[in-house]
Amino acid sequence: MAKRIVILMLLAFTSLSLSGCLVAESTYLKKAEEADTLGREAATLQEMHQKLSAENGALKAQLAKVREEAAGLAKEKEKLGADNKELEQVLRAKTDTLSQSVADLRQKVTDLETENTRLKAEIAETRKAREEKVREVSKTYEDLLDRMKGEIAQGQVTISELKGKLTVNMVDAILFDSGKAEVKQGGMEVLAKVVDILKGVQDKMIRIEGHTDNVQIVGNLTKRFPTNWELSAARAINVARYLQGQGIDPTVLVAVANGEYRPVASNDTEEGRAKNRRIEIVLVPRDAPDRP
Repeated sequence: MAKRIVILMLLAFTSLSLSGCLVAESTYLKKAEEADTLGREAATLQEMHQKLSAENGALKAQLAKVREEAAGLAKEKEKLGADNKELEQVLRAKTDTLSQSVADLRQKVTDLETENTRLKAEIAETRKAREEKVREVSKTYEDLLDRMKGEIAQGQVTISELKGKLTVNMVDAILFDSGKAEVKQGGMEVLAKVVDILKGVQDKMIRIEGHTDNVQIVGNLTKRFPTNWELSAARAINVARYLQGQGIDPTVLVAVANGEYRPVASNDTEEGRAKNRRIEIVLVPRDAPDRP
């Protein structure tokens, strides 16, 4: 009985020993598995840490760059602000200058408009006065044509009108005897036909021009008229004196000697020379030059 009990006790102990061994082995395996899992998890975490560290470094670098750019933008903004302020001052100054220029130009335009209005009125007045003078010259021309139609028909007188200048051309034969400078009776009668008309002419100078042919003066006549200059001058002066004696204002009379130097025809023929020996009574505006 006692032996049986001992055996039973040995079996129980053995059983307990085997059971303990089994429990210890199971715990080891479990711990080993946990350690392996933790190792893998640690490796994963280590890899994540490395990635996060690299990403953190990149973000820090990016942040530094952004801050640098922000600082640059701030400086640029500050510079733009200063430039804008300066530009505003320049624009304000230019605006003031332009405003003054516009005001000056408006005043000039106003002055020019006033001046143009005055000039238009002056032009209209001048044109009207000129038209009146033209009508006056035309009437004088028509009156002379009527008064001297006989002499004109005989070719002794020609009358022309050009640009406000009226010319009465008289051949010397109807005014002077050959080689003489005094106006003969028949010449006085011819001149008398123009006196009343010339008296009615206003704002005109009456220019008496003496002309000769190119035949030189010879013989005793040279004592009085050394050249054709003197003969043409004496004839022009005597006609002017006659007109003065008939009541024409001497201040409007001008005597001019042209001699042989302003022919109207060829001196190669008697007919041409006869045309060149002439007295011209020319009506010209008072402000016209002495020589046409």
